[in-house]
Amino acid sequence: MRKQKHSLFFLLLYILIWLAAAPVCAQVLPLEQKNAVTADWLVRGENGAQLVPYVAGRHTGYNALHQWLSVEQGQPFTIGFAAPQDLCLFLNNQLIFKADFSANYTLDIARYSKGMAPVEGKYLLTVWHPEQQPNINTFRNQPHDPGLLQEASQRPLSVRMRDYVNQNAFIVFMLLIGLLYGALRTNFPNDFSGLFRLDSFVRTNALEEGVLVKPIRSLSSLLFLLAFSLTLALLIAAIHTHVQQFQLVNQLFPVSEADITTKVLFYTLLIFVVILLKYLFLKIMGFIFGLEQVVRLQYREFIRSILFLGIFLPLVMLLYLALNTVIPGTILLISNLAVSMVLIVTLLRVFSVVNKKAPVLNLHLFSYLCATEVIPLAIMLKLIVFNF
Repeated sequence: MRKQKHSLFFLLLYILIWLAAAPVCAQVLPLEQKNAVTADWLVRGENGAQLVPYVAGRHTGYNALHQWLSVEQGQPFTIGFAAPQDLCLFLNNQLIFKADFSANYTLDIARYSKGMAPVEGKYLLTVWHPEQQPNINTFRNQPHDPGLLQEASQRPLSVRMRDYVNQNAFIVFMLLIGLLYGALRTNFPNDFSGLFRLDSFVRTNALEEGVLVKPIRSLSSLLFLLAFSLTLALLIAAIHTHVQQFQLVNQLFPVSEADITTKVLFYTLLIFVVILLKYLFLKIMGFIFGLEQVVRLQYREFIRSILFLGIFLPLVMLLYLALNTVIPGTILLISNLAVSMVLIVTLLRVFSVVNKKAPVLNLHLFSYLCATEVIPLAIMLKLIVFNF
């Protein structure tokens, strides 16, 4: 009898604790989340009449995946996803998005749901690709309102999302660039002064002195080019972070905005290889146009100009680190102008130096310079500066 009384007592105590905790649990873990995508995707059943839960590894032959969404009107419903070319999104079977090229995108579902009639209070989101199964693992909720993020962080058991640029990677790379230039100045003082003195920059005969005699055949010249490539890559990564996704990189492999290190290293390698291959490109074009005598002079001036102008790019990066959160629009404009000036001034310098060896007014030489300098400049400006 005593054991039964104790059992009854503990049972009543357990019920009271559960009833007291129920309102709290309901607040912490709401039964229905609104304005959020989940992992509960659906596919058409074998008969095609109803939707069944999607099972990874089993439903591999489906090009369309679906999810029922609860949309709270008046609140943003922003999602982010990586989309290959021709990926389409439908809401209640109405086309709301099509990817013109492979990139990372953000979309506000709430904006497109206005004027649509929900089905039993929900909207059907469909992700479809004509040739492959969409990668639904990239679909994520992407809140942008700092007030909403702060409110979410104050809720118990809430998941906080990192939606900011990690400046630590930029700072580490800036320190690396400073150490690299410092090491070059210490170990190659003559080459350093020959490249970065203003009087050497304005003298044409300086092309026959120091490191410019063999611009890509000495260790010091390759290290100077590597330092420039890293500096320009860091600035390009800063320009394209939280502004847009670099189309060229996204066509090769998807790069996350948070993975700044991967971006910078890839851009550095790409810029370094392009500079080295430019000499081969000039040799081929010089042979085609019959202007082999200007190739060496043209390439030396190209190397001298980009190295001299590149020494000022770390100053732009310091402005980015200091003021980007305050005046992002102005810093973006300054960064784009800095990259444009490096490329355009280099082009003008090459035209000026080559003109002293052979008149640029010669239509044949002018066509050669357009093919080797103007067209590559337009392509680089399009990819780097005017890509959004």
